[in-house]
Amino acid sequence: MNFCSHCGERVSLRVPEGDNRPRHVCESCGRIHYQNPRIIAGCLPVYGDQVLLCRRAIEPRYGYWTLPAGFMENGESTEQAALRETLEEAQARVQLKQLYTLTSIIHVNQVQLIYLAELERPEFGISNETLESRLFSEDEIPWDQLAFTTIRNALRFYFADRRENHFPLRHIEMEPGTDSLPLKP
Repeated sequence: MNFCSHCGERVSLRVPEGDNRPRHVCESCGRIHYQNPRIIAGCLPVYGDQVLLCRRAIEPRYGYWTLPAGFMENGESTEQAALRETLEEAQARVQLKQLYTLTSIIHVNQVQLIYLAELERPEFGISNETLESRLFSEDEIPWDQLAFTTIRNALRFYFADRRENHFPLRHIEMEPGTDSLPLKP
């Protein structure tokens, strides 16, 4: 950031008085510009013994498989964001069951929330963000073609938890150079 979005003057990166982190501070009007993590919300849609995955038509990871998820918009709840992203990316309507994975992706300043969801009917499609949508049983999951570690984690947790018929909230922290670190089962 070089200029203040409030007055247009130059900003400098410094620790404001009473703070403990460097922030962009306007040299003219004194406004402090906070930068906070972005929230990603999505669903792990289940139909019978299958899960719905989407093959990405956008970067990053074009052509790889993922759960329907994306950045939360202002003016919506995390649940609304998860439902919207599932409808936008997979043309699927789901019933949310519970928050299932909460992942702090520290090195890219993101927090991902994946809700366990029920796909009531096997009706889904594609969009400008999706090349293909498809239901997969556990033995059909294209593990080596999954777009993100967070998606692989959510799917592995789901299939293991399904065997136990117990779906606890999974809290994961990911730092650079680490795959994942489950904090709470």
